[in-house]
Amino acid sequence: MSKTLALIHTSMVFLTKETMMQDLFKEIMPDVRLINIVDDSLLPDTMAAGHVTKACIDRMNHYVKAAEQTGADAVFSLCSSLGPAIDIARKTVDIPVVKIDDAMTQAAVEKGGIIGVMATVETTLEPTIALIQEKAAKAQKNIEIIPSLVEGAFEKLMAGDKDSHDFMVAEKAKSIKDQVDTIVFAQASMTRLASSISESTDLPVFTSPRLGIEYIHKVLQSV
Repeated sequence: MSKTLALIHTSMVFLTKETMMQDLFKEIMPDVRLINIVDDSLLPDTMAAGHVTKACIDRMNHYVKAAEQTGADAVFSLCSSLGPAIDIARKTVDIPVVKIDDAMTQAAVEKGGIIGVMATVETTLEPTIALIQEKAAKAQKNIEIIPSLVEGAFEKLMAGDKDSHDFMVAEKAKSIKDQVDTIVFAQASMTRLASSISESTDLPVFTSPRLGIEYIHKVLQSV
């Protein structure tokens, strides 16, 4: 019997047309039924407040519970900035609730060393760093984290200026390459740059989509 996975989106970026994310779902879990729950006000509200507000947490709780009520076997949150809300929401349901960054941060911790966490949205840095620290503590590994915000790049991307976004991310990566052993992209929106940036910096670059989808697929197979 096929499984059902509920996806919680805080942006239309992965839904408006065929994207790398959709391709990965088709490749990795072609027989899984996907339910999309979208609230594209969550991320702007979080960015405006500079943190995850109680109102955003309450809404995320509602969406996770709604996913369970639709018959979903698991929930997959695609937004890194709303990670703290997921920590609370997953306690309110009886089905697994997985963050897109869970597998990526685990892989980065296993690699170890000095990790450069890159983001184009400021509110994504703290949740991603906290998740890495959580995984490191569980693994009893000592790591160092260097946060790196590419200011203004996300706004360029949302305005349709991919070239400027890509250039800004690439330049920031070059600026930190001598300070770190590994780079973590805190947002799935940066993923398509992983290969070129790994080549230009000669560093491993960890991204969330493939690792996250492979992990949630394993979770689905176990429930």
